[in-house]
Amino acid sequence: MACLTVFSPIAAQTPAAGTASKAAKAWPAGTVVSRQDIAAWGGLDSCFLSEPIPEDVWARMQGKTYKENPHIGRDDLRHIRALHWDYDEQVHVGEMVCNKLIADRLVRILRTLYEHHYPIMRMVLPDVYDADDEQQMRANNSSCFCFRVVAGSQKLSKHARGLAVDINTLYNPYYKDRADGTRFVQPATAAEYCDRTANFPYKISKGDLCLRLFLENGFEWGGDWKTCKDFQHFELKE
Repeated sequence: MACLTVFSPIAAQTPAAGTASKAAKAWPAGTVVSRQDIAAWGGLDSCFLSEPIPEDVWARMQGKTYKENPHIGRDDLRHIRALHWDYDEQVHVGEMVCNKLIADRLVRILRTLYEHHYPIMRMVLPDVYDADDEQQMRANNSSCFCFRVVAGSQKLSKHARGLAVDINTLYNPYYKDRADGTRFVQPATAAEYCDRTANFPYKISKGDLCLRLFLENGFEWGGDWKTCKDFQHFELKE
């Protein structure tokens, strides 16, 4: 494996002693790294981090995942850096923004998933998709904070407070059966993945490691809901 295959135009260089943690943060989400790279940058502890929202991340969020509101501000949020595997057997750099109330446990969950080679296709901020939830779900992106309402309502989503996490979103869709017999599916391209008896990659189902970890850490799963199903969705129980 090459030393680094970079997803964005930001290039990485070997850090000087004592700068490993700072250097690891500089990896753009989507970067592919080798185990040798991880060791050179200070090991796994430098690659699974929770911190106050950095200036560059905050700037990227404005008018997209973050909009001025009376409910949640910058100090309530944390920026997470993590690594994840995919079916390509490569290690990818990921990032999320979440509420500070769940930051530590989310870092633990993501690290355990990494240690077990659990496949996550993509973990970039929804701002990459201009906070368009339909588009990021079609891309199978995994994310957390986005200031928005629940689809089809005026109610704030748990994502608007950074207290809900969506994992492998294309293959674990949201759906609701309407009274007229039609079905609303999100993303709209995921209708075939509403059949949870079928076998396909990235599927979250009973006994799945990702599901077990979120439940053990105080979350509920949208796949257990009765009036609708949201198989990608884990939200903090309150």
